[in-house]
Amino acid sequence: MGNFTLGRYIPMDSPIHKMDPRAKICAMLLVLIAVFMPAGWLGYGIIFAVVAGVILCAKLSFRYILKSMKPMMFMMLFLLVINCLVMKTGTPLFTIGSFVIYSDAITQTLYIVVRLLLMIMITTCLTATTKPLEMTLGIEDLLKPFEKIHVPSHEIAMLISIALRFIPDLIDETTRIMKAQESRGVDLKEGKFTEKIMAILSLVVPLFVSAFQRAEDLANAMEARGYAPGEKRTRYKVLKMHKRDWILLCGAFALLAAMIVLAYFR
Repeated sequence: MGNFTLGRYIPMDSPIHKMDPRAKICAMLLVLIAVFMPAGWLGYGIIFAVVAGVILCAKLSFRYILKSMKPMMFMMLFLLVINCLVMKTGTPLFTIGSFVIYSDAITQTLYIVVRLLLMIMITTCLTATTKPLEMTLGIEDLLKPFEKIHVPSHEIAMLISIALRFIPDLIDETTRIMKAQESRGVDLKEGKFTEKIMAILSLVVPLFVSAFQRAEDLANAMEARGYAPGEKRTRYKVLKMHKRDWILLCGAFALLAAMIVLAYFR
């Protein structure tokens, strides 16, 4: 559980931390679109180099970002098995009994793994360099044009911010409950199938109770502070775009354009 880093803000004094959250959110979306462009390994190499440069500029640790890949190893192994069973194109690599594994199955799995790695690096970099309050303000400003069609921009931004903020808390709470249950003799790793189901229930039930209690406490705190959804609100902090923010956006646009060109001439 401690490997999950998405949603954790890391306070640092870096140029990326000081950037406007709207610029970082838009840049993240543009780079995520670029990741799904079929630009080949050259394109992925360019994106990785750019994202790695941003991570270094933000003074973040690569170990901190890459360790969040560990919980996804099972899914990647599952994708590899499915691709080997389904895909029958490409060059036969090796044979296990009567079963033949083709090169396209391995290549397709590697593409998916690289895309997931890049997506995790990009999203973790955003959440690690942006405060939850700034994230809320940025999302709200980006959604404001949709208020003309009655889209509640502030409420949506608040929900997203609360969800991101509660992810680390719930993970820490899960770890705490697991340790408490293990100290009482509950085995979460070994045993029969029925015993594992009961062990999972002993983890899930208190976790849900704790989550609902946190939600109720947050609702009471917001109500005590006079929060009313739909009401017009003023801001203490007003977001302003600076030169470095426009440079970030232009760089993200240039990266997306480069991936489109590589995909077209591939």
